[in-house]
Amino acid sequence: MGLYLRSLRLVQLRLVAAIARLGKLRLAAEACGMTTPAASRMLADLETQLTTELFERRPKGMVPTPAGEVLVRHAAQLVRGADAMSAEFDAHLGGEGGSVRVGAVTGGALAVVIPAVLEMKRQAPLVDVSLDVSSSAQLMHGLERGEFDFTLSRIGPHDYTRQFDIFPAQTESVLLMVRRGHPMLGAGPVALADLQGALWTMQDRGAPIRHALEIAFHEEGIDLPENLIKTASVVAIMALLRDSDVIAVITQEVADLLLSPPYSADLVLLDVRTPITIEPYCVLSPRDRIASPAARRLLELVKDRLASNNAR
Repeated sequence: MGLYLRSLRLVQLRLVAAIARLGKLRLAAEACGMTTPAASRMLADLETQLTTELFERRPKGMVPTPAGEVLVRHAAQLVRGADAMSAEFDAHLGGEGGSVRVGAVTGGALAVVIPAVLEMKRQAPLVDVSLDVSSSAQLMHGLERGEFDFTLSRIGPHDYTRQFDIFPAQTESVLLMVRRGHPMLGAGPVALADLQGALWTMQDRGAPIRHALEIAFHEEGIDLPENLIKTASVVAIMALLRDSDVIAVITQEVADLLLSPPYSADLVLLDVRTPITIEPYCVLSPRDRIASPAARRLLELVKDRLASNNAR
């Protein structure tokens, strides 16, 4: 009997659960997509094999016997599990379920990935999205180890064309932000030489934004400021700007986040004589891995957002 119970078909379990739920064999048969005679024969075969009645036939309907209660309880759980599996599998294939892991540099996350993720969640709320905002070096390391479905990061001098599909994204500008009331405000366009003795905050050596600033200082024939605090944390930068005359090195996307509603921080950008730009970041996705439908869906939304931004 144990072997027979373990080999029950889903249609049998579905019928038992439907009879208990609806109380009528005819209604249960309709719910299971079969005729009433076929449902009657299936139930009779179950009761014969199990050598016990599963339902009492009463004038007002069918009620599970104590043995039937045991079967009904487990049958209902198994049917719900099968239905959930079917729904989740369909959602996965349609890109409306499943999971996607994406990594991005700060500018790419703010300008592209977050709007794309929000659009995806509007279309497919059940997709599980994981977003890691980090440096390009860490993102590339994670991508090579299979931790991301794709990233928005800079590739530097390395040749990754055999490992990844590379989609050009966009160039970022480097901006200098200070608190309102900073001594250098109102001085008109400033040269970097005018700011060399000030307190600065920027990313650590090797970061693309730091490298872009090093090149800009070098082109003006001066060294990078020595009085600096190294951090990539936007929260730490905001605290430093609040409490000091620090000059913060940020991207346009971070400036837009801080200066626009609802934050509208009491901060301003210095007017710099020579624009500073960072090498562009790219969208990278592994060539040797089949992306999930959810990952492909988000990747297309990211590319659409990039195309829209670049067209402005």
